[in-house]
Amino acid sequence: QVQLEESGGGLVQAGGSLRLSCAASGRTFSNAHMGWFRQAPGKEREFVAAINWSGISTAYADFVKGRFTISRDNGKNTIYLQMNSLKPEDTDVYYCAATRHWATWPRQRRAEFDYWGQGTQVTVSS
Repeated sequence: QVQLEESGGGLVQAGGSLRLSCAASGRTFSNAHMGWFRQAPGKEREFVAAINWSGISTAYADFVKGRFTISRDNGKNTIYLQMNSLKPEDTDVYYCAATRHWATWPRQRRAEFDYWGQGTQVTVSS
């Protein structure tokens, strides 16, 4: 069982940066693939980035490539999403997600993740 809690969201000006964190609990964390998704009101939850269990492999949605970086620190049971060059269209609730223990890689669809945080709001002003 994995429990997730996001933090680091807030209000930022366009062009600015935010760093989201996701603290995980549970002894399966080090063997779980992790991801970030985002969702706007009335829209489907969409993939942002993912990182495999060891941190060696990453995957990104096209709309964040070159701007966002996903990373993890297994010693702290935490993953991060460094968001640079933020745009107003990045305004969304951002969710942390995790797979089950020893899941296959890659995984980029919402249905391929098993555990979810409650989200953190990111608002980018112009």
